[in-house]
Amino acid sequence: MCEHISRWNARRRFSARSEPTGYSRAVLDCTYRVQISHRTGQLARVMEAIAEGQGLIGDVVTISVGREASEREITVEVRDIEQAERIEGLVDGLDGARVLWYQDRALIRHEGGKLHIDAVRRVATVQEMRDVYTPGVARVCSAIAEQPELAGRYTMISRSVAICTNGTRVLGLGNIGPMASMPVMEGKAVFYRQFAGISAMPVLIDTQEIDEFVETVVRIACTFGGIHLEDISAPECFEIERRLIETLRQPVMHDDVHGTAVVSMAAAIVACRHAGVELGSATVGQLGLGAAGYGIAALMVDGGVGRVIAFDPQEASHARALEKGIEMASMADVMGTADVVVATTGRPGLIDPSMVRSGQVILALSNPDPEIAPEAAEEAGAAFAGDGRSVNNVLGYPGIFRGALRAGAKEIDVEMKLAAARAIAEGAEGDELVPDALDQRVHDAVAKAVQEAAERSGAARPELAATGL
Repeated sequence: MCEHISRWNARRRFSARSEPTGYSRAVLDCTYRVQISHRTGQLARVMEAIAEGQGLIGDVVTISVGREASEREITVEVRDIEQAERIEGLVDGLDGARVLWYQDRALIRHEGGKLHIDAVRRVATVQEMRDVYTPGVARVCSAIAEQPELAGRYTMISRSVAICTNGTRVLGLGNIGPMASMPVMEGKAVFYRQFAGISAMPVLIDTQEIDEFVETVVRIACTFGGIHLEDISAPECFEIERRLIETLRQPVMHDDVHGTAVVSMAAAIVACRHAGVELGSATVGQLGLGAAGYGIAALMVDGGVGRVIAFDPQEASHARALEKGIEMASMADVMGTADVVVATTGRPGLIDPSMVRSGQVILALSNPDPEIAPEAAEEAGAAFAGDGRSVNNVLGYPGIFRGALRAGAKEIDVEMKLAAARAIAEGAEGDELVPDALDQRVHDAVAKAVQEAAERSGAARPELAATGL
């Protein structure tokens, strides 16, 4: 949005009346376009007004500078729309300042979507047209028909991933449907391209029936080198993933289960390193056994952790956990026994500081508000505490799928996931819980570790390995 918007229209677009149902009010990054008189100290007065409104100032970008006035876009973190409106009033009340418009920054960044399909190279001559289309393309089609494995070499298939969802469990918003989940799927695809060089396509599947979802993915799967499942409610997600792994020849991974588990495992490795706890002989306690919680606890078992115990009030999750070797316990037993506690319950404030034992590692990963603030956990005696702000799936899935595709892997097995977790943990520096998710070196290291693990475990198929990744 570059054009000026009237203050009336801006207020209409960013008002409580027009706020989407289920819209998260936990925190908003609001961008204000402000016209400021060209006078010494005027920008400082605007900043003081924002501070008076208790806004947290982020980016400040100069849009234009004129003889009489300048225009700047100031990003401010606010709690809710009411606070945003109050800050607008404070800035407008200054002599020599006027808010031209303001809006949720995320909405601005999503205008027009975040993806488009583009060609690898431009067709500039008639000969190039003959090469990439008729008559040359027919020879490539014939070669693939005779040797299907050539599709990975001569098409985008081996370097592409389908991001499949039905929108039944989107972030903290719940069952908002496939169309409303599209911004999340586009975001996943952005990071696939940026960090792994993979072309990822969101596939929105409008059904909550397991059979229909599985059949749909199976029918479109030949278009893609890998299948990424996203934001599907539990327990349906477990059955969907199991059936697709059994049916398809390409790697399948539900990111909410396994991507979260990989990054959380990396965080646990680093946290134990900081706290002087030996994870291999520790007792790990998992609070919450939804898709993410079960995935974390299961990977801890697979990773050889001494003992894994869990608490979840939903008895439907217990049988799956017990089958995996996860012991069920009360919350009091988890907090009183575990050396490392991982919480993914979605219940802010669930862990009272009085429950924390001296020397524990506490990873309260629910977003946006954790089960206990890291500062409160450490004040209560925790040796190390972290929350979900830095434990981001972006650290895992791009490199995991890149490594799997480079190996031509038929699946993403346990050894590949553990290799990814170790690579992420090794990238953490200083007092970091996990590395910076925007550090390309981490994604390269994850891809390399996963590819090598696939080759060691026998999951690799060199004849189907992707070229150009």
